[in-house]
Amino acid sequence: MNAATNQRFESLDAIRGVAVMGILAMNIVAFALPFSAYSNPAAGGPPASADLATWVFDFVFVDSKMRGLFSLLFGASTLLVIERAAAQGRSPAAAHYARMIWLALFGLAHFYLIWFGDILFLYAMCGLLLFLFRNLSIKALLWWAAGFFLLDFALFFGLWSGLVAAASGAAPDMQDALTQIHEEMGADSPTYAQQVALHLGRYADLLAYRTTEQLDEPVQGVLVMLWETMGLMLTGMALFRAHMLTGEWPVARYRKWAIVSFTVTIPPLAALAAWQIGAGFDAVTVFGATAALSLPFDLVMTLGWAALILWLIAVTASDAARARLAAAGRMAFTNYLMTSIVMTTIFYGYGLGLFGSVGRAALYLFCFGMWAAMLLWSKPWLDRFHYGPFEWLWRSLARARPQPMRRRY
Repeated sequence: MNAATNQRFESLDAIRGVAVMGILAMNIVAFALPFSAYSNPAAGGPPASADLATWVFDFVFVDSKMRGLFSLLFGASTLLVIERAAAQGRSPAAAHYARMIWLALFGLAHFYLIWFGDILFLYAMCGLLLFLFRNLSIKALLWWAAGFFLLDFALFFGLWSGLVAAASGAAPDMQDALTQIHEEMGADSPTYAQQVALHLGRYADLLAYRTTEQLDEPVQGVLVMLWETMGLMLTGMALFRAHMLTGEWPVARYRKWAIVSFTVTIPPLAALAAWQIGAGFDAVTVFGATAALSLPFDLVMTLGWAALILWLIAVTASDAARARLAAAGRMAFTNYLMTSIVMTTIFYGYGLGLFGSVGRAALYLFCFGMWAAMLLWSKPWLDRFHYGPFEWLWRSLARARPQPMRRRY
């Protein structure tokens, strides 16, 4: 049985803390601007210089990588929970599937009631499959992960090829898809102003939109994102088995992984960013660069981020800093949901109404504020309680009884 069944690795929690903060850097644009701006800085018109520079930084270093890091850690944590359940004499299957079913319900509530960018439902659906891979060797897990990545690349490369053909008039059956891509990822998106008005309106209108126009979005998201996400989660399981994510490798090995990963990925990702700028952020170009061609480089840089974080934690972080990051990671579920609640309250019409009015570069100020809040409140909370609020609720529901919450000294 893995040694992790009997202990908690601070490094695993700390890297999860970085991941939950990093995913906000990805999501902040989708909280504050129409979805078409998520991948395209020209969706609402020509971007300012600072916003364009921020987009380049995000495209090269943040977009997809932070979600990838979060997915790696979900896979590792899922395997850890399964092994701990077995070590404690509980049914691993019952423990795992109860957690995933409740996570799916949390995800649906998050999507329909709070924010459309939910990943919890996707993670829960992938989690239902992960149990089937729990006993595989490291090598087998990596082979399966490679298979899922190849399927994902084939799916998006094929779709992009069809869009290129449609744009040249050679694929009339792809015209509807081309129109949709222009609405969702194009420069000067025709739906931009409509989305701004919707998100500055009443909560009842947003709720009605999500439960009508977006009713099947969670399921569609699974069909589109399952392949890459499964690959990442299986990779996380393999890296957990290999003791990489638990901080047990030599420091030099983490440094080497980080240097090599960033060295081989920064130039092609920068080239893809330049290609999009040169094409005037044409929707088909943006889709090709973002959804298809960047995939292998995103995956390698995700591993580089994991290695870099573990390297820095080992060589530069103080005990206090590691403890703060680890606490934020142990409360990742709460911090993720609280981020959605706080950010939608700031930007949506039923809150401060800043949606569509803050530039891409300035949005990092909101990230910094939320990161500070996570680091400041997570450790004092866990000094008094065993779990974060939503972690406690999730665990209590999955085990069908209230779990002890307050620490006793």
